Amino acid sequence: MSKASDTIIVGKIGAPNGVKGWVKINSFTQNAQDIFDYAPWLLADGSEIELDQWKTNGKTLVAKLVGIDSRNDAEAVKNAELSILASKLPELEDEFYWKDLIGMQVVTDKGYDLGVIKDMFETGANDVMQIKAKNNDAFGQKERLLPFIYDDVVLNVDKQARSITVDWDPGF
Repeated sequence: MSKASDTIIVGKIGAPNGVKGWVKINSFTQNAQDIFDYAPWLLADGSEIELDQWKTNGKTLVAKLVGIDSRNDAEAVKNAELSILASKLPELEDEFYWKDLIGMQVVTDKGYDLGVIKDMFETGANDVMQIKAKNNDAFGQKERLLPFIYDDVVLNVDKQARSITVDWDPGF
């Protein structure tokens, strides 16, 4: 079994779909159907669950999982998170996985330390960095939300130094 930090949640098992063990799949991947490229999946207890087959049902993804053969079996795995080993993710050239950004130090181009990325989320317009400020923040802020807009706000991401340089005035 791998450590939780070595895994990435890529989706969740939804409600049963019919009586033969098919389940709805809620994908967290950018392209919903890409979730099936990462099977087999890991469950929270570290066990693997294998994909037998999948299809679309309108806009819904449904899957038949190995060992899930009835509606009762499907009910038993409903709401289970589907994870994969982080090592199964493809290497990115000029893009970043959120998991890689969390924990990075964020510094302005003027040298002001804004804090560490606590979380990332999507707003529809752009991704946003949730930054936990240092305890002695000069502006009295405990947290900041900055848009992750490359070449506008985000000037540089240094993976090795685990730091991000931004064009941002911390006083606002």
